[in-house]
Amino acid sequence: QLEFITPFQLYFNPDLIFRKFQIWRLITNFLFFGPLGFSFFFNMIFLYRYCRMLEEGSFRGRTADFVFMFLFGGFLMTLFGLFASLFFLGQAFTIMLVYVWSRRNPYIRMNFFGLLNFQAPFLPWVLMGFSLLLGNSIIIDLLGIAVGHIYYFLEDVFPNQPGGKKLLLTPGFLKMVFDTPEEDPNYNPLPEDRPDHQPRGQDQNEQ
Repeated sequence: QLEFITPFQLYFNPDLIFRKFQIWRLITNFLFFGPLGFSFFFNMIFLYRYCRMLEEGSFRGRTADFVFMFLFGGFLMTLFGLFASLFFLGQAFTIMLVYVWSRRNPYIRMNFFGLLNFQAPFLPWVLMGFSLLLGNSIIIDLLGIAVGHIYYFLEDVFPNQPGGKKLLLTPGFLKMVFDTPEEDPNYNPLPEDRPDHQPRGQDQNEQ
């Protein structure tokens, strides 16, 4: 917005990525939502709201799995962007988060600007219709819905089918980085590390 950089330095361009080694474009194309305006704030609100609800809901205590969903979704969108000449994928990423949340909370009633009442699974489609009314292309929204559905199917549906199994396994290095290690119930800390700074034997005598 301050014109320190331009969208031309951020957009997704496979030729510049692979031939000019402008690797940052793999990430920055997800971070640009257009100039300040209604569409920008609309995307920010939905990105914050549904990212937070997922993190505090079905991904509580599973930060590595949450990050892996980001990486999996970003990877699929990038693959599609190679063939569809899409320049910015941030809105598709937002719709993916909305889709996953909506399918995991199917019985929640939603209200859209006081005009429509519907259940949560219809929310991505309502957003796509609203985007169409604003004159935007729905290709980005459809991409977000498609990637969100692929993740939801592989993570929540297929493992529960007869003969199904969990295909999306979070890499161990992500768990090592993002998940706090489980405490060993048999671990006995040193006396100086105990909260009351008292020897174990004295604690037992007092009890």
